[in-house]
Amino acid sequence: MHATVLFILAIVAIALAFDFINGFHDAANSIATVVSTRVLSPSAAVVWAAAFNFIAVFVFGTAVAKTMGSGLVNIAVVDGNVILAGLLGAIVWDLITWWLGLPTSSSHAIVGGYAGAAVAKAGFAALVFPGKWTLTLIFIVGAPVIGLVLALLLTVALSWLLRRARPRRVDRSFRLLQLVSAAAYSLGHGTNDAQKTMGIIVGLLVAEQAKFVDFPVQALHLTSLGSVPFWVVVACGAAMGLGTVTGGWRIVKTMGQRLTRLKPFGGFCAETAGAITLFVSSHFGIPVSTTHTITGAITGVGAAHRLSAVRWGVAGRIVWAWLLTIPAAAFIAALSYIILHAVHP
Repeated sequence: MHATVLFILAIVAIALAFDFINGFHDAANSIATVVSTRVLSPSAAVVWAAAFNFIAVFVFGTAVAKTMGSGLVNIAVVDGNVILAGLLGAIVWDLITWWLGLPTSSSHAIVGGYAGAAVAKAGFAALVFPGKWTLTLIFIVGAPVIGLVLALLLTVALSWLLRRARPRRVDRSFRLLQLVSAAAYSLGHGTNDAQKTMGIIVGLLVAEQAKFVDFPVQALHLTSLGSVPFWVVVACGAAMGLGTVTGGWRIVKTMGQRLTRLKPFGGFCAETAGAITLFVSSHFGIPVSTTHTITGAITGVGAAHRLSAVRWGVAGRIVWAWLLTIPAAAFIAALSYIILHAVHP
């Protein structure tokens, strides 16, 4: 097989490695609440979340993948170096923030990395702006706010409805209900996050299809940016699920214990609010941050009881990490592109 084709397929493998790291880094998003409430043990929780992460890629379509493939960066400037540099920017930033225990967004890391590499090649004209960028940037703030508001309203409404119920009975009921809400949130997490890597892979194969002289791109069951081959869907779902099984325990501690204390009732409200936000955004093809969403929802549950229940110092540290993610990943990706282009023009 031609060396160029091997290079492109190696980038596909690196994209799947990013999906694995995404699942590893964002495992806390799916399991922090259900672990902190002790409804499931950590080992059971990651298996539960991973299973629904994988199932999700077959449930909600590929609207987010299409946004990533053609809605953010002009496909005319995309090549192997741009994709590889974008992935490196996202992977490096994810690993740095995982080490620091910060629940930053893998979604915004790949968006920032992809954009940074494209700008390094062709300037800001490489970005499809405003387009889907408008919604993506709005939802940096919008996703956690929606999650917070939904969780707060759900907490207040259920607290009022159950005000005469016995606390022990409420706790027992919501231990069972939290299994459902955790599954729903993992479905939302799996569909939104795995689709981002699907879009990156499809964009790469379409942009580099001329290189497949002896190996037609049709053999990969790929026809256009609007189609996502079944093998890409399965591979991305499996990589995400395997990463979730591995887990990111440093971030679990921050999300499930340091931000606010949760009981099964609160865990159910946070996960349900987060799941609703992710289902809606995935339907409209908006690549939102699952991390931002669940963090906002957890904060909303704490704030519904009293503002002092939220450790705002920890929340502030998380917000700073959020604001840095896109520019930091873009900078690392741009530097990576410059080096790759020098070595492999």
